[in-house]
Amino acid sequence: MHCPAIFPNEAERLKALTDYGFDNEQMIRSLDPVVRIASRMFDMPVAAVNMIGSDHVFFAASVGVGEVDMRRDVSFCAHAINQSDVMVVPDATLDVRFHDNPLVTGDANLRFYAGAPLFSPDGHALGALCVIDGKPHHDFTQEDCQRLLELAKMASDRLELRRIEVATERSRPSFDEYAGSSNTPVVWFDENLNIIEWNQVAAQSLGYKTQEKNGLKFDALLAQSERATFLDLTKQAIAAQSLDAIHVPPKMSGRRKDGSSFLFGFSLFGWRDGDAMKFEAVLKDLTQQAQEEEELRQQANLDALTGLANRGKFYRSVEETLVNSTAATVLMIDLDGFKDVNDTLGHTLGDAILCEVARRLERVVEKSDLVARIGGDEFAILLTGLNDPQAALNIAAEAIDDIARPITIDAHTVRVAASCGVALAPSQAQEALELVSNADLALFKAKSIGRGRLFLFVPALRMDAMARRRYGLELHRAVDEGEFLIFYQPQINLMSGAITGAEALIRWRHPERGLLAPAAFLPALEGGTLAATVGSWVLNEACGQASYWRRNGAPNFRIGINLCSAQFRVGDLATEVIEILDRHGLPPEALELEVTENIVLDNDDIVLEILDRLHKHGVGIAFDDFGTGYASLSLLKTYPLTRIKIDQSFVRGILNSKRDASVIRAILDMARSFDLETIAEGIETEAEKNYLQRERCDEGQGYLFGKPMTARQFEMLLGINVNTKVRA
Repeated sequence: MHCPAIFPNEAERLKALTDYGFDNEQMIRSLDPVVRIASRMFDMPVAAVNMIGSDHVFFAASVGVGEVDMRRDVSFCAHAINQSDVMVVPDATLDVRFHDNPLVTGDANLRFYAGAPLFSPDGHALGALCVIDGKPHHDFTQEDCQRLLELAKMASDRLELRRIEVATERSRPSFDEYAGSSNTPVVWFDENLNIIEWNQVAAQSLGYKTQEKNGLKFDALLAQSERATFLDLTKQAIAAQSLDAIHVPPKMSGRRKDGSSFLFGFSLFGWRDGDAMKFEAVLKDLTQQAQEEEELRQQANLDALTGLANRGKFYRSVEETLVNSTAATVLMIDLDGFKDVNDTLGHTLGDAILCEVARRLERVVEKSDLVARIGGDEFAILLTGLNDPQAALNIAAEAIDDIARPITIDAHTVRVAASCGVALAPSQAQEALELVSNADLALFKAKSIGRGRLFLFVPALRMDAMARRRYGLELHRAVDEGEFLIFYQPQINLMSGAITGAEALIRWRHPERGLLAPAAFLPALEGGTLAATVGSWVLNEACGQASYWRRNGAPNFRIGINLCSAQFRVGDLATEVIEILDRHGLPPEALELEVTENIVLDNDDIVLEILDRLHKHGVGIAFDDFGTGYASLSLLKTYPLTRIKIDQSFVRGILNSKRDASVIRAILDMARSFDLETIAEGIETEAEKNYLQRERCDEGQGYLFGKPMTARQFEMLLGINVNTKVRA
């Protein structure tokens, strides 16, 4: 007799056995059907799943097995696990490996053996599924081997389920860790219904003290009428070792210590702990549940932060009002620049401001009216029974005036402005969606005028909106048909008068409306899906033209190009710009990209990372419309700027307004402190130019030096007498 080999990874193999809970060598009930099938399928008196320990073998399941020698060195299965296929011994008395094996020569009288090895998911040999007979079988075919392997696969699957169950049981937290401090009543009990553990909330909800669990059975917590049904349920679970496929009622009648009854929601879970089942009951007083359901209904209608009605509630209320043919006015209110407040003071303070705005709006209206928060810093008011435009405007004015009063929170005093759009029904709308949409259009118009404004809806606003949508459709055609072109406005050195460069400005040659200035179509373009596409075209076209001019008489020419917000959100703008420069042979210092404060604030870190890359590559970065925003000063410290463009609104007032003159002097001083170049926009008179010269502004741009012009006209200004076609 030859002893089976010890595996090189024997320690790992034995560890794998413990993962299946074989520490105490117990039988696995789920494997019983497998050995019974094997015995019947092959008409063998004995079938077993043998697990191979360090020095002996033990049964995980068996049928027909009597008293046998379980030493590993005599086990046939210990040999079977050394191979990947079925080991068949037709007649053990004729096999040199086993003819003198005690299982063959002794009372067991083993003559025939066929065993298929069983492996863990990691490939460790665990044991074997075998069939055994006391008489030889020389007719065990290859097809029989395949059947035995299929049964072994079934056994392996059930063993894997066992491993998962054991892992779950071993990782199960203690009751205190799991439910000790939970607000949900939880009770653990055993097969005899003895309460093992319960948490304080469970005990209190049933009228007990926590320590009174000792000697208390779970069915004592049930109404008498429920106990027989519950006992039958647990018996089924114990027999099956699982609650799977067993119907557990979702509700049961409970009994408190004082004898009072109540209805509770009921969830039951079970798991094996060694040879026995344990159970967990999760109880829920349905009285409390009804209260919670009411709270959920409230949450479905209320804004969690402010307690106002939410968007859904607001729209439903407008709809109900108009269905009842009641006159109504809708005010749409949006806080101006609230993102700056959040970014500067933090969201906690921002939330407090929103709550204060909500309270102020509630004070403005009657109790019969509805105030709602429908977005981040967007509010809406439904004024029922009101269809008087002037009265509606008066309430709107009162609302935005009230919001504008200083708000003091945590020693911070903040002023918030708001814009408001007003629309009325039935004079301006018959349906809820139309009324709210009209108020939205009026709000859009109010915000376009300035901060803290209000506007009453007029039909022309819808016509404007339709025109914007029409523009959106036409813009697609314009891109496809090449209807866009670029004009160039000269930029001048104010000391020498020399042309230093130009700003590239897009125009649209509309087939019906002629040449359109940017104001006519840029809002629709930048708000649509084509902004990044058109922006890329402008970059490529203007850089190509600048490169051509530099090669043909203007070697120091610089091109300024405006960027739009969409270009930072689509693709990789820095890589795109660098590739365009390389394509046209344009040095980085010949390109200056212009960004506005809105672009920076809308995209924050994204913009900063892209501009940093371009600045390090040598591309100039100009801050356009400087002085008109709210965060310009802080942005000077953060962003990699090379130039500040002074907005034309200040330039127009420098000769007549001390304030405008002071602003320009302050901007120029700051620029010099930050080592930045400056260019003033909108210069139209010699007097304005001379003033800016005296204040040491570097460059100027405006009608005094030239309006935006075609490439051919600009070449004449440069004195370049060549064909204007752009060349790579």
